[in-house]
Formats: sequence, C-alpha cells, structure tokens
Amino acid sequence: MAILIPTLGACVARMTSGERRVAERLEAKLDADYLLWYDVPVGPRHTHPDFVVLHPSRGILVLEVKDWKLSTIQQADKNDWVIAPDGIPKTVASPLAQARQYAHQIVNALERDPQLVQAEGRHAGKLAFPWSYGVVLPNITRKQFDDSELRQALEPNRVICQDEMLESAAPEDLQSRLWDMFPYGMRGVISLPQLDRVRWIMFPQVRVQTTGDLFDDTQAEAELPSIMRVMDLQQEQLARSLGDGHRVIHGVAGSGKTMILGYRAEYLAQASTASSKPILILCFNEPLGVKLHSVMQAKGLSDRVHVRHFHKWCREQLVAFGQTLPANNMPVDAKMTDMVQRVITGVDRKHIPSGQYQAVLIDEGHDFAPEWLKLVTQMVDPTTNSLLVLYDDAQSIYERARSKQFSFKSVGIQAQGRTTILKINYRNTKQILQTANLIAADLLTADDQDDDGIPLVKPLSCGREGQAPILIKLPTLREEAVAIADQLSQAHKEGHAWGDMAILCPDYSTRDLCAQVLHQRQMPLEMRRSPGDFDPTSNTIKVMTMKVSKGLEFPVVALPGVGHMPAKGEDEQEAARVFYVAATRATQRLGT
Repeated sequence: MAILIPTLGACVARMTSGERRVAERLEAKLDADYLLWYDVPVGPRHTHPDFVVLHPSRGILVLEVKDWKLSTIQQADKNDWVIAPDGIPKTVASPLAQARQYAHQIVNALERDPQLVQAEGRHAGKLAFPWSYGVVLPNITRKQFDDSELRQALEPNRVICQDEMLESAAPEDLQSRLWDMFPYGMRGVISLPQLDRVRWIMFPQVRVQTTGDLFDDTQAEAELPSIMRVMDLQQEQLARSLGDGHRVIHGVAGSGKTMILGYRAEYLAQASTASSKPILILCFNEPLGVKLHSVMQAKGLSDRVHVRHFHKWCREQLVAFGQTLPANNMPVDAKMTDMVQRVITGVDRKHIPSGQYQAVLIDEGHDFAPEWLKLVTQMVDPTTNSLLVLYDDAQSIYERARSKQFSFKSVGIQAQGRTTILKINYRNTKQILQTANLIAADLLTADDQDDDGIPLVKPLSCGREGQAPILIKLPTLREEAVAIADQLSQAHKEGHAWGDMAILCPDYSTRDLCAQVLHQRQMPLEMRRSPGDFDPTSNTIKVMTMKVSKGLEFPVVALPGVGHMPAKGEDEQEAARVFYVAATRATQRLGT
C-alpha cells in the first residue's frame, strides 16, 4: 500500500469524485515504496499538480486528473480544449500541457542541485533519474478515447482511462500503465540521500532549518545548501493531514513535535485572509518562545502568528483589557500564580474576551497546569475550533503539571479520536539517546493510556550513528568547567560554530562558574540570567540551566555537574527527568 500525503481522510472533502477514485486506486494498488502527494504546493512557484508519484527506482511522475465526460469536451487539440461542463463553452489548457508544465518546473528546480544530475556524458547536467507526466480520465473509457478525436490531442500512452483503474484491476496492470508514460530508455534510481534532497527542493514546507537564514527559492543564482534536512515521511504526512478541530500529538523528545507545530502555524497563516484573527503559539519556557518567534519572523509571518511564553501572554491580556496587575513586591512564584488567576477570573467575568484567536497551538503542553490548558482552550474562535497541543509526559519537569491527574476532556480539549503518537527520536544520535535512556531508565517505562489520557511514550532511535558521549569525572566543578571549555574549543577548531554549542547546567551556581571560565578564556558566550537574555541567532555559546533548555536543540551540548545530581533535598526521579531533557538537546555531540 502506497503512502498518500495528506491522508485520504484529510483531503477527501476537497477532492472531486474522480480524484478520490484515483487516490484510492493508487494508494491501494501501488507498493509501500511508492510515495504519493495530492494537491500540495510544489517547487519555488508553489504550483499544485493533482498528483505527484515518486518511486526510488522508477522516478517522478506528475498526473493531472480531469473528471470530464466525453460529452463535456467540444473541441480538443494539443494546446487548448473547449469544454462545456455547465452547458457554457470555455477554453482551457490541454490537461497534458498542464501536466508537462508542472513536470518541467519540478525538473528545472531539481537540476539546480549537482547531486541530482548526471555528472558526465551526453546527458551531463540532466536529472540522474527518470521523470514524466500524464493524464487520468476517470469518466472516459479507453474505447471512447480511441473512437473519438482525443487520440489526436493526447498521446495514448500518457493516458489512463476509466476502465483501466477499476477496483477489480490487477495492481500490476495499473503500474504498467503508469510507467508506460515514461520515455523509452530513461535510466537511474533515486538513492535515499537523493530522496531527501528531492523532497527538500520540491516541498519547501517540509524543510528543517539548519542555519539562521532561510533559503530563498526566488533567487535563481542562490547556492543550494550542502545539507538538506527534511521531515521524515510520517512527520510530513501528519503535518499535512492535520485538519480542523482539536488535535493532540504525544511525541518523545526529538520526534519533531515543534517542527510540525511550525508547519501548522505557517499553513494556517498562509491560508488566512486580511479579516482573519491572529494565530497564537504558546509555550512555557521563555527561550523556546524566543526561538519560535525568530522562526516565524524569518518566514515573514510574525504579524499573523503571535508567539508568546505563557506568563508574558497572561500579562499582555491583563494590560490590554484594563485589568489590575499583581503587586511588584510579591515573590516571583506568587506573582506569576496571581497573574494567571487574574486572567482566569477576567475571562470568567467576561472582562477578557474568549475566542480571540483563529487557532491556538501549544508547544510543550506537559508544562501547562490543567487550569492553564482550560484557560487557553477558551481563546480559540469557536467558528474555527482549531487547537493543537503537543505533549510528552517524560519531559514534564514542573510539578504543577503532574500534581493532578486529569483528562483532556476535563479541560475542554476534545481529544477523543484526534490523538497521534510519535515514538521515533530523530534529533539525537543512537549513542546520545542510549545515554539519556540509561540515566532515566525507570522514568521512561512506556505506559499506554486511552486517547483521552496522558501516555508515557518510550522513545525509539531512528538509528543515526554518531560519536559516543564524552564522560568526564573530575574532582571539582571548576575542573569540569575548564575541561568543557577545552572540549568546546576543540569542537570549534573542527568546524562547529560557537552558536552550535550550549552548556546546560543543573543550577545557577554551576551556570555562573561555567560562564566565568569561558569569559576568562575569551570564548564568546551568552548567559541566560533572565527573560530577554537569549538570542538564538547569535554566534555565541549558550550557557543556561537545564530546565530552560526545554524545546531547544544544539549540535554540541555539555552537561556539567551531573555527578552532583540530585541536589540535596531534590527528588531522584525529578533529577532524572531534568537530565533526560538536557541530554536530548544534543543533536551530534554530548559531553558530561
């Protein structure tokens, strides 16, 4: 069974009856190594072919589907057709010309990548694998096609007719029809590394940002990046298939939850109109909010997508609607609690309006207390009812989120039948994930729940190999800090930017000590003391506590002071959770 993106259930409402039949046949009769995309924006021009079919050893095929009956077509040639679907004649482009144009746009984009073209010979510079295009006519039989003049307008081998895509047809017959559309003699296969590059170029929406700048497809002379990271197929299928209503994604650390949230925010923003309400992204940790805001800003979406950490959003609500703020002289924790309660009270009394946002997307929902979730759920416009909650209970390092057993239903989240579980960790190498799991083995016991509960999901490695974590045991924290500075200096000499690195500390004193050592060594650093002390785009080593690193990732991570965890009076399981969160921030190298 082929992989259809989006899923049939997610796109059937916008399909014609013919497109639905084609999707059902292709999905059912093609093998599992076939990939199908229906009506997704393709390439730098964001064109929308009906279907793109991709097979590693067969190549790329673009299909246009036309539901026209023979009686609908009044005149046809190789360029223009006259059709009268409602009795009123109109001229449209030939469906084969449409498919050919889409295919050529894809090929032109792919041929910019030296790794996707033939390096030598008479076809040097041309794609290293086959490509073609064709038309599906789900309401015209092959006999009708042959008896009419359509043979003069469409190459017969590039057409699939109604009786050639019956449910009873043998899979190999349909596959044969598809590959008869390819010119004779085209050779080559798409390797797995090439497949990622093909998807990166064809589908800009699934790109994983690896640098501070976004690649500009409109610049014809822009050099393509050497590394092209994309969502895996499950992530892409899920991201493109998220429909209206409330959705909950339970995902392990590194499974791509935040990436899917970013895709969803971008999709909703691009589909919005001038009269649409804004989209709200909420998280708990302030550095994660800063990071997400920088991503939306880079995409030019910050006016339509508002990114806030929860308490900043609460304060803005109180100010915007003339509510009294907590007293400045209150202790910080008490002040934050009071501020949230004032917003809850304001909404209950209708002094603060509900339904302010077209959609609300909550990242790291496991950090939210039940009453916070209940409050935020009320902010969704009931006419759109668009809510997305991302959750991983293994990363729940704040006691408030675990102090009460609750169901999503109890806080107004309609999650039944709308939950997805992501078990594969793509962020970390196998070696890093093994280290994190060893420390937190008891914590990460898989716990299945019904789809309205909170499952504890054990992560599975994607199998990516890397360096074994460096474990250093030294008598004092200062000696650890010096050794970490040496390791980061060596990583810089080996090509890692300073901005690729982070030192994540269990407490403030360790953080301050590490920052002091880096400063003495004249290494560029940014220490996160308070909100606002974090710039994800700066080329500096980030020094922060383990807890505020949640949701972030860095190629190189150092964890000082692990031998001193748990601290006196700290719960051992709590310390294990914090270590697990910190260790899984590393994408390539981990030192502890």
